[in-house]
Amino acid sequence: MRGNQTWITEVTLLGFQVDFSVECFLFGLFFLFYFFTLLGNGVILGIICLDHRLHTPMYFFLSHLAIVDMSYASNNVPKMLTNLVSKRRTISFIPCIMQTFLYLAFAHIECLILVVMSYDRFVAICHPLHYTVIMNWRVCTILAAASWILSFLLALVHLVLILRLPFCGPHEINHFFCEILSVLKLACADTMLNQVVIFAACVFILVGPLCLVLVSYARILMTILRIQSGEGRRKAFSTCSSHLCVVGLFFGSAIIMYMAPKSQNPETQQKILSLFYSLFNPMLNPLIYSLRNAEVKSALRRALWKERSA
Repeated sequence: MRGNQTWITEVTLLGFQVDFSVECFLFGLFFLFYFFTLLGNGVILGIICLDHRLHTPMYFFLSHLAIVDMSYASNNVPKMLTNLVSKRRTISFIPCIMQTFLYLAFAHIECLILVVMSYDRFVAICHPLHYTVIMNWRVCTILAAASWILSFLLALVHLVLILRLPFCGPHEINHFFCEILSVLKLACADTMLNQVVIFAACVFILVGPLCLVLVSYARILMTILRIQSGEGRRKAFSTCSSHLCVVGLFFGSAIIMYMAPKSQNPETQQKILSLFYSLFNPMLNPLIYSLRNAEVKSALRRALWKERSA
């Protein structure tokens, strides 16, 4: 059988498979989402770097989240936009595998950074007197570095397991980027080990972190309810509820995609869910985590005023 196999050199990304007019509309819509993703996260990153008042643990982790969101979107969206207005929708196999690797790495980093951010808020609200001692710069640097290193190592495990497989067709991926489950369908060998590792990784990188986030915010909620000041309680609850919306959207879509039973139209479901954490989440994060924050608004006003004065 191996003698008759035709090895893949490039694959076709089928994308959304809709009329050309709809594809043009999607191109405009997704381009705007991508533009605002880069703009919002870029502004947040720039403000945090330039304003010394924002050189605190919370904004340190927010800067990492902004970098991850821009990288995550840039890994998937440009190729998707190109394919929406192009008749040639092929991608070479090696770049396709690299896209899979980076997509996994950035997704893992986002999960871990969200956990670290929830822990930071837990310490700030539940143990305010010990916050500067617990969340010192050494601890923050170790947590951020560990998130990046662990995520890339875990993605590397998936990459090695993918590369051991023989790929001989079909030459089409029913997705708008090289998502790992879609790539595995190209293999002409048993992918059971890959599926088991993906599920185990989901438990480790999705279910475990989600439980830690929920525990942190449950403790935060209990502390908020004991706050005497009505204004302080309202402010803390508003911040935490918006954070939980982002966490729920990101973790929920990923868990449904990789751990829930498959629907009757798994490819369509995968594309819709992928849009949530490729486009919607990276665009919403700067709005929910930063631009609603009074400190960030003040820093932005100071930066604009300084620019006008110059």
